Amino acid sequence: MSTRSERLTNEPVPDADSRRLHELGYAQELSRKMSWFSNFAVSFTIISILTGGITTYYLAMAAGGPRTATIGWLFVGLMSTFVGLAMAEVCSAYPTAGGLYYWAAKMAPRRPALASWFTGWFNLIGQVAVTASIDFGLATIVGFFLQLTVLPDFAAKPWQILVIYVLILLAHGLLNTLGVGLVAVLNDISVWWHLGFTAIIVGALFLVPTTTTPIGTAFTGYANTTGFGGGGLAGIWIAAVGLMLAQYTITGFDASAHMTEETHNAAVAGPRGIVTAIWVSVVAGFVLMVGLSVAVPFAPGSDGYAALAAQGILAGPAIIVDAVGGGFAKVLLLAVIVAQFFCGMASVTANSRMIYAFARDGAIPGSRLWHQINPRTRTPTNSIWFAVVGAAILGLPSLYTNQGYAVAFFALVSVAVVGLYVSYVIPVFLRRLNKGFVNGPWHLGRGSAVIGWLAVGWVVLILFPLLGPQFNPFPDGKFAVNSFNFAPLVMVAVIGFAGIYWLVSARHWFTGPRVQGSEAELAAIEHDLALPG
Repeated sequence: MSTRSERLTNEPVPDADSRRLHELGYAQELSRKMSWFSNFAVSFTIISILTGGITTYYLAMAAGGPRTATIGWLFVGLMSTFVGLAMAEVCSAYPTAGGLYYWAAKMAPRRPALASWFTGWFNLIGQVAVTASIDFGLATIVGFFLQLTVLPDFAAKPWQILVIYVLILLAHGLLNTLGVGLVAVLNDISVWWHLGFTAIIVGALFLVPTTTTPIGTAFTGYANTTGFGGGGLAGIWIAAVGLMLAQYTITGFDASAHMTEETHNAAVAGPRGIVTAIWVSVVAGFVLMVGLSVAVPFAPGSDGYAALAAQGILAGPAIIVDAVGGGFAKVLLLAVIVAQFFCGMASVTANSRMIYAFARDGAIPGSRLWHQINPRTRTPTNSIWFAVVGAAILGLPSLYTNQGYAVAFFALVSVAVVGLYVSYVIPVFLRRLNKGFVNGPWHLGRGSAVIGWLAVGWVVLILFPLLGPQFNPFPDGKFAVNSFNFAPLVMVAVIGFAGIYWLVSARHWFTGPRVQGSEAELAAIEHDLALPG
């Protein structure tokens, strides 16, 4: 029942989600329209097995072969599930759009502002880089599709790929600007699109080709075309690099946390969205990996196999086209392109919410601009375009190499995974040190400590192959720019910027997540946003 004062002012009674958000210090500025399924759909769409699984399939082909793509997928999927479970438990306690950097501030036993600052910046660069890698991979495959269909003489030069890339980013920005309702519907469609076409593609890869790899080879076949020797420590390194196919794909699931301020029953729906997105992706992605591995017409280690792996991003699409052939192959490739488009759109959505929340707490230059809410759509329009422009800038280095898409994609993939997973694990680590942590309604019970420490250990391990050389940068004794991993340079630049910014300025004024006001002030903010016009 409403109180007498509430009836007199004709103000709605805040629901449980809004009351919890008030307790965390924030007004309900965003429109809360999403169900748990829509929340799950955002993370599942960003994981997008038809994006990461196909565009980075070449990585497992080159570094370990089919067994790395299949058995390795299951192993990485299990470890990523531990990371997601540990994050989900914290998400339930703090269901806010800030997500990871907010969690870090609340759980750090000492210097919470510093923990929040670096968690936020790692998450920000990871979010922008994952958007860039998704849409850059999509642009490359769109170029391949154009050459395959209407433009047989299309050269797919670096500047042409960059133009396609920018156009895709603009489309994603415009769709997100139209409001979260449209985005939620498209993400719901995306779930069934991904699952349905994964089944169709795998069925076609098993049934149509006349020449296939024996099913056993898909689980035992080995190949190494990285330029490194295959024995001893080098062999371990090669396997670790190949596992990054799965690790890159199974990422971005923090989107469910960033969307909690727009989700009903957020303290349960957000964690449920994270975990469901991961396990569904692991199962469906494994089926896809088996299908792709069986459809390769060359034996692992053969010249034909090496030439196919050398096609990089286009190796996965080439397997589909060569195996299925004809107009049906083009239809399947178009379905993959649509799935990737959904993926990039959802990535911009999640990215913009993180930027909005980080700006709400004053952590980004020009925060007042990026925190503004469009009163018509109740979405952070300025933050949407911040995400789009940031991703566009990350694509510019592709113009300065002979095979720009290859070296740019290597760096973007690694930066995305490093930035995101480091930001994932900082609050998980701090959660283990925080003895006063109070569980939300969704928690891990007695398994919390074991799962949390496994998650921390796994993230530490994956940093090595992500930041180290994935392919031999000195194949003939001379430096080859197109096999060099530029991710460490990008990460040093970002960490350097965040560190200098902290030392010179932010440490004097950034105190972590801010409280927007008293209960009355929060209600006033919500009232003003609810006014027409």
